[in-house]
Amino acid sequence: MSHERDEDLPAEERRERSDGLLTTGDMARLTGNTLRTVRFYEEAGILRPDRRSSGGHRLFSHRELERLQFISDMRIAGLSLDEIRTLLELKLRAETGQEAAQAALSALDEQLHGIERKMEVFARLVLELRQTRAILRGCEKCENHRCFPDACDECEVMTQHEDVPLAMRVLWSVDGKSS
Repeated sequence: MSHERDEDLPAEERRERSDGLLTTGDMARLTGNTLRTVRFYEEAGILRPDRRSSGGHRLFSHRELERLQFISDMRIAGLSLDEIRTLLELKLRAETGQEAAQAALSALDEQLHGIERKMEVFARLVLELRQTRAILRGCEKCENHRCFPDACDECEVMTQHEDVPLAMRVLWSVDGKSS
């Protein structure tokens, strides 16, 4: 996903309007989203154009651009649209700043915990997949017709590893323990 800001783009790619507003296309391009996604979020009520141009095009402020980037990042982190909407509306639903802050802290703590759990899984998967790729490099030149496809456990590529990673065991149907 792109996180470029207009000022980071070459002059010929910037389409600054004199009023500083951004078109739907600008919003999509600057956040790595599609036009359809930006329109969907607007129709869902979580993005709000400041106004429409004389030609009827939606025009957004830089604050909405930041909002879209936050929404996009939260979607990538695995939050549902309803969870994101709830976060975005916390302040509006509260009667006091204290109530809003407490609700936001609670919601953010919950989301942080979920993201941290996912990060642990992602870190484990990165290691698993890298180890699996390393073993598969040995399988790339496989001419061992005696072992492939049903006896890969017996192949020296597998037996030279004390523990074969889960991903390799699942993908190659091997038990993964050296004999």
